Amino acid sequence: MELRDVFATLGSSEVVAGGESVVEDLVVEAQLARPGSVFFCVRGFGLDGHDWAAEAIANGAVALVVERRLDLPAPQVVVADARVALAIVSDEFWGRPTESLPVVGVTGTSGKTTTAYLLHSILEAAGRRPGLYGTIETQIGSERMPTPIWTPMAFQLQGAFRSMLEGGNLSCALEATSYDSDLRRLDRIRFAALVYTNLGHDHLHYHGTMERYFAAKRRLFFEGCPPAAVNVDDPYGRRLVSELRVRESLLTFGLSPSADVRPEELELSAQGARFRIGALELRTRLLGAFNVENVLAAVAGARLLGVPDGAIAVGVSALEGVPGRMEPIEEGQPFAVFVDYAHKPEALEAVLRTARTLTEGRVLCVFGCGGDCYRGKRPLMGRIASSLSDRASLTTDDPRDEDPRAIAEEIVAGGAPDEIELDRRRAIERAVELARPGDVVLVAGRGHETEQELAGGRTVRFDDRDVVRDALRNSRWC
Repeated sequence: MELRDVFATLGSSEVVAGGESVVEDLVVEAQLARPGSVFFCVRGFGLDGHDWAAEAIANGAVALVVERRLDLPAPQVVVADARVALAIVSDEFWGRPTESLPVVGVTGTSGKTTTAYLLHSILEAAGRRPGLYGTIETQIGSERMPTPIWTPMAFQLQGAFRSMLEGGNLSCALEATSYDSDLRRLDRIRFAALVYTNLGHDHLHYHGTMERYFAAKRRLFFEGCPPAAVNVDDPYGRRLVSELRVRESLLTFGLSPSADVRPEELELSAQGARFRIGALELRTRLLGAFNVENVLAAVAGARLLGVPDGAIAVGVSALEGVPGRMEPIEEGQPFAVFVDYAHKPEALEAVLRTARTLTEGRVLCVFGCGGDCYRGKRPLMGRIASSLSDRASLTTDDPRDEDPRAIAEEIVAGGAPDEIELDRRRAIERAVELARPGDVVLVAGRGHETEQELAGGRTVRFDDRDVVRDALRNSRWC
């Protein structure tokens, strides 16, 4: 892509000095600029990219995309929103990859990751060689790797799509977050289908209100008008459906009898679930009613993509589990232990209710809340954990720059736990010590995460799954 093409893509008729220069990279961080880079002066989160433009030029940037003209010796194109401009140029820079790569997006508060994994498994069963871009990992070609950046900038996402095409992928399952929507990182993705799971109490430290949070999700369904699968068990989903009703490519799903895709003859067990959707017989190893909804979401999304029911059945049954989502930890102990990412009220309630169905014994829960995020969910989490478990142990999650004791006080305001142990390792060890044969221990909040975020941006290695395994191996049971 030449520099003149960047300016033309953004609607500028300006004649650019050195316009034949080849653009090698798009950057928003001045220290990453190099010869051939175009630097986008993005504002937000207490920083203004315009303040770093001179550094970007000194590092070799050949042009600037700005929201106000700067007194600097470099070609500049002025745009209304540098984030929107970045998405537009990123798409062109990488050759409009989603014109050739069908992308199915999953958006919602809970269930995004599991639904994306289900869709990936279904697409694989259908022979569509899917890529994956999600919270936990990315698959490009046949290579799977931890997701390098979450959430990614537009140029990173579009670059990943291009790499998928070059690696032989014929489709992609993508987790589409409200941050990415609001920050225009998902602009210019031509969704082949888009799935809405639900809206719950999370990310309000960023969005401010549920209406703004919903709006960030909603806009994805109206820009490009992709085929939509929407959960009608969720009140915001029903709102969305009421606005999308005129669209032919709409499928509703849920446990509700009014849903287009709904389960019949549902059987839940400790081995997963069995049910049918019309003539389609399904079996999943994923536990709990909430995972039935995730399967329904994936089925609806797959049908919008034209995947045959036979491949849907094979793909659903093939998925054994998702890292950090009701992930069982087995070391020969006579009770069950699950590690789950549930860090929101609705998710914690769902996994605790599922845990209750798996035992006639007790449910022991270890939980906490992260720092520097929506504080309103904390008393809700306290109430849910104390009311739905037989023994609730309150501990730290990712405290970040907040005092863990202050976080705990806000949680306790909603419901008194049986124990407050701010050393997370010790809290997990205590739950294992106190468990009896037939009990279920649930360690909630961090799931697949392998590092704990502490004050000052410091991180330490901490994987709940490894800590549980160590506690079990050192217990009287193993």
